[in-house]
Amino acid sequence: MASVNLGMPAAPAPTLAPRRKTRQFNVGSVGVGSDSPISVQSMTTTKTHDIGSTLQQIAELTAAGCDIVRVACPTDKDAEALPIIAKQSQIPVIADIHFQPKYVFQAIEAGCGAVRVNPGNIRKFDNQVKEIAQAAQEHGTSIRIGVNAGSLDPRLLEKYGKATPEALVESAVWEASLFEEHGFRDFKISVKHNDPVVMVEAYRQLAAAGDWPLHLGVTEAGPAFQGTIKSATAFGALLSEGIGDTIRVSLSAPPVEEVKVGSQILESLNLRPRKLDIVSCPSCGRAQVNVWELAESVSAGLEGMKVPLRVAVMGCVVNGPGEAREADLGVASGNGKGQIFVKGEVIKTVPESEIVPTLIEEANRIASEMEARGEFVPDDAAPEVTVK
Repeated sequence: MASVNLGMPAAPAPTLAPRRKTRQFNVGSVGVGSDSPISVQSMTTTKTHDIGSTLQQIAELTAAGCDIVRVACPTDKDAEALPIIAKQSQIPVIADIHFQPKYVFQAIEAGCGAVRVNPGNIRKFDNQVKEIAQAAQEHGTSIRIGVNAGSLDPRLLEKYGKATPEALVESAVWEASLFEEHGFRDFKISVKHNDPVVMVEAYRQLAAAGDWPLHLGVTEAGPAFQGTIKSATAFGALLSEGIGDTIRVSLSAPPVEEVKVGSQILESLNLRPRKLDIVSCPSCGRAQVNVWELAESVSAGLEGMKVPLRVAVMGCVVNGPGEAREADLGVASGNGKGQIFVKGEVIKTVPESEIVPTLIEEANRIASEMEARGEFVPDDAAPEVTVK
């Protein structure tokens, strides 16, 4: 007998640990802190003064699920472009400032949602905290204190010998105290390192030291595969303990890939609503079809689908029927054919050559029906950007 939806509210998705309690503030329209969802960030790779290209990349990141975007600001031309970019971006913009303190004030005046400052490489930064805090407070701009192993204050390197977790945390806590001394509290902190073990320990110590919202990142994580593994390992350890309020996966890859990986990490931990979820078995001696090719083909055919749909692609009689039955849509394959399941019921059996097109057709049908019933509202595609 088919189950009947009685309209009862769905139970919240289980998580490994409650969020660590932090203070709350906004980066533009996005809330940051334990009262808000964990947000995914990335950074543009364009020259910021190339306004059209920068806005186009921001639009692509927005469509991929990015919540907040950071733009580099190393030159006067980049700083002069910030007012237009901040105004026309669909998501809040963070200006990334190094070396030149004057750009901090220009970014605040430009209307950026936040400014990232690196205390280790801005000249006489500590002496200007009062003025930065006052300007940020007046404009409703938040700050990220971005401590980085590669640009740690020389005094701390001399004290600790290298960028240890203790050195990173001491730098961060000191800078936080300076802002708080001047009554400014709308900031988050990052203590990034390229070694996930050092990074995790630094964030654990920082989380124990205060209630600041924390931005997670493994800096210089590497090419796409290596960087994904490093970030997933480090983020998984911290997020499973409730530590982390915003994340950025740093990859030597197009920034849209960073957003995809970051979103998938959060979805895997039930910290962001799941979208398309492909469940597929590892190929083994029991499989009677090429599961790897089937799963890859289904993933490619459904790329970009944002409906919360679980699709099971299974290749043997041991776990196949059970997994396919538990998914929204699935196939249990064998003997040159596949049983297609929808919501736990077998709706048809098709030849192996028709498994992929059938699954894609059924997935699109289910998605359309969900939209028609108002159960899912698709995100808009990345809009064409016009520079005004």
